[in-house]
Amino acid sequence: MNTGELINELFDKLKGWAVAIVRMLPNIALAFLIVIIGFFAARIISNFAKKQMTKYHVDKTITGFLGRIFFIVVLVFSVMIALSILNLSGTVASILAGLGIIGLALGFAFQDTAANFMSGIYITFNQPFSIGDVIQAKNGIMGNVVDISLRVTKVKTFDGPIVYVPNRFLFEEDFTNLTETGQRRLRVECGVSYGDDLEKVEQIVFDALEQTPGRISGEEITIHWVEFGDSSINFTANIWLDYTKENKAYVGAKNYAIKALKKAFDANDIMIPFPIRTLDFGIKGGVTLKEEVQDSGILEINSKDQVNRGKTA
Repeated sequence: MNTGELINELFDKLKGWAVAIVRMLPNIALAFLIVIIGFFAARIISNFAKKQMTKYHVDKTITGFLGRIFFIVVLVFSVMIALSILNLSGTVASILAGLGIIGLALGFAFQDTAANFMSGIYITFNQPFSIGDVIQAKNGIMGNVVDISLRVTKVKTFDGPIVYVPNRFLFEEDFTNLTETGQRRLRVECGVSYGDDLEKVEQIVFDALEQTPGRISGEEITIHWVEFGDSSINFTANIWLDYTKENKAYVGAKNYAIKALKKAFDANDIMIPFPIRTLDFGIKGGVTLKEEVQDSGILEINSKDQVNRGKTA
C-alpha cells in the first residue's frame, strides 16, 4: 500500500467519525443536558432533605451526611442515564468494574482513613456523644466536642486548643462521656487531727458544703472516712453536681468547696494537720536529740569553755 492509499484510507476513517459525531450530536446534547439537570436536581433534593431533617430536629451531623449522600446518588444516576443515551452501556460496566478494583486498592492503601470513615458513620448514627458534650479519650484528651465529621472529631480542651481525634480511636477504644447523665460527683479530699470529734466534723462539713454552686438539692452530701493517716484521719466529701452541656461549673464548685471547708474548720477550731516528723537519734534508735547531745559530752565542753572565757576576761 502506497502513501496515497494510506492517506485516502485515513480520510475515509475521519469522514466516518465525523459523520458518526454529527449523527450523535442530538444524543450528546441530550446527555449533556441531563447531566446539568441532574446536578441542579441533586442540589435541590439535597437542600430539601436537609431542611426537612432540620425541621424534625435531626442531628446536624446526620443531616449533613445524608444531604451529601442524596446529592451523590442523584448525580451518579443522571450520569448513568447520560451514558446510556450515548449507547455506552458497555463503557458504564467497564467504569464500574474499574471503580471496584480502584476502590479495593485504595481500601488496602488507606486502611486507617477507611476505618475513620466507617467509625464516623457509626458515631453519626449511633451518637455515643454529640456536639457540646464533655468527653475524655483513652489517651487523656478531655474537653468539649465542637464538631463531628466523617473522619475526625474536634475536641476543644479546657486550656483552649482544639484537638483533632481520629474517629476510629473513639470507636475502637473506650472513652468517657461526662455530660451524658447530666450529673457528676465532686470529691473533696481532706483530713482532720486525731484529737477532733469526727461526728462534729461531719456536721460542719455538711453545713459548709450545702450551698456549693451547682449542687443537686435532691442528692445528699456524703462523707467517706478513708484511712488513719500519718498525722490525720482522712476523708472525702462527695457532692453531686448538675453537669450538662449548658452547666459545667465543676472547677468553680471545687474551689468553693475547698475554701468553704477551710473557713468552717477555722471557725470551729478543727485542725487540718500538716505532716509531723519525730527525729530519732542513736545507732539503735530510741534516743532523743537531747539525750544524744548529753551523752556525747558536748554540753559539758561548751560549759567549760564559757567558764574559762569568763575567767580570762
